[in-house]
Amino acid sequence: MNFFETLAQTFANKPIDWDELEAALIRADLGVPMTTRIIDRLREREAWSLLGINNVVKVAREEISRILPTRSESIRPLPGKPKVILVVGVNGTGKTTSIAKLAHYLGKDRDSVLLAAADTFRAAAIEQLGIWAKRLEVEMIRGQYGADPAALCYDAYQAAVKHKIAFLLCDTAGRLHTKANLMAELQKVKRSLAKHDPDVPHEILLVVDATTGGNALSQAREFKNAIGLTGLIVTKLDGSGKGGIVVAIQNELGLPTRFVGTGEKIDDFAPFDRTAYVDNLL
Repeated sequence: MNFFETLAQTFANKPIDWDELEAALIRADLGVPMTTRIIDRLREREAWSLLGINNVVKVAREEISRILPTRSESIRPLPGKPKVILVVGVNGTGKTTSIAKLAHYLGKDRDSVLLAAADTFRAAAIEQLGIWAKRLEVEMIRGQYGADPAALCYDAYQAAVKHKIAFLLCDTAGRLHTKANLMAELQKVKRSLAKHDPDVPHEILLVVDATTGGNALSQAREFKNAIGLTGLIVTKLDGSGKGGIVVAIQNELGLPTRFVGTGEKIDDFAPFDRTAYVDNLL
């Protein structure tokens, strides 16, 4: 049952209370600005009292669809040099698994992929990514536990150029978005990669967990301010009944969701589809 089906049951056969509706929209993680926008649109409609909950769904669908991109911008290889994708996020969002899924997705067109295990602070992360690399039959650059992640990414880029790799995916250590020293380290990784090419990294993707609600918005805001972001990978959209945080982040920060993870399997990963997302939410 999606969010608005639950909402329809809540208000079945009774007038809809505006305050209760507002609270319900905020609980769906749509954020205060989008909630206010939907409520204002509903108040403008004279037929509201006659159409009831169906009008809520219609207006919400219109407003949400208006701010979300029609389709996800694809990630394509570059001529003559590797496309570098830096993947960041806090611990527990499914970052390393998402990198593996992204590698699998990019490799479907027979483009070569190189992984850089730059999460050198959590020893298990190197092993975890190594297991995925072996399973996917892609190469991986790794360093010792505690090694400098910026230097590792620098070396990985050189290897990618040497072997004519299409995509270099750099894993990074999960970090709290409130820790300035950890954010500074990410900035160092970014500067190190840019020594090869000022356009590198070409993509910086933040992995967020759809079930964490407003905390995901805070993470996106801090990472964007610290290193810049080109988009999101949103995990755990399956069965959460929510997922409204995608709307809040797009509306408030202008950050598009590029990919979504919907399960544990390697193929449970796809470019963001606005129509499918709205249908699932509403």
